[in-house]
Amino acid sequence: MAELQVFPSDWDSALVLVPHPDDPEYGVAAAVAKWTAAGKTVRYALACRGEVGIEGMAPEEAGPLREREQRRSAAIVGVDHVEFWDFPDSKIFNTPELRAKIAQVITDLAPDVVITLYSGPEWAPGAPNQRDHIEFSNAVAGAVDSLGRAPMWFFECGPDGTHGETVDDGFVEQAIEALTAHQVYLSVLDPDTPVAVQARVQIERGTKPHPAFEGRRTVEFILKRSR
Repeated sequence: MAELQVFPSDWDSALVLVPHPDDPEYGVAAAVAKWTAAGKTVRYALACRGEVGIEGMAPEEAGPLREREQRRSAAIVGVDHVEFWDFPDSKIFNTPELRAKIAQVITDLAPDVVITLYSGPEWAPGAPNQRDHIEFSNAVAGAVDSLGRAPMWFFECGPDGTHGETVDDGFVEQAIEALTAHQVYLSVLDPDTPVAVQARVQIERGTKPHPAFEGRRTVEFILKRSR
């Protein structure tokens, strides 16, 4: 495996594309907090509103609630552009319609960097990836490949990365606060564990100290395309 490289810094705007609310927080939030603090523009676009993601809550109630939680969460790490599409939660597939929507948004916003979720089958042995994640990430790759002028860089956020963004404790704490903002979702997901504890465990797991960067906490990215 090649040594982890430093995440590029010579860019101004990034677009984070994910299928569900809370997906940015489980992955890139600490890096996003660092980037926005440095004056970079980061925007989020989500395929759905997570309307079937809260057990026991009707979709027409859960969707707007999860949208509100996502907007609050994004604001904590300095993101004020959050758009939601209307693809069906838990039924997201790599379709021509989804690829066209992704390509349109990339064209309209013209980011230097596009980031999406990990497309591999497992996050770790015995920890399978969600089908929605895999389908969506493959749709992003297809959309990027369809563009006449692609973004400068296209990354997935995931394990065994090619690049890393180091994040200091303050950015880790912002990311924990951002995930904690998904208060109702997390409280139903695991009612026996306080939401703040859930958030800390997840963020610290996703920002482990990395030997390539002198043991500093790092968010890992996998370079998929560049020009």
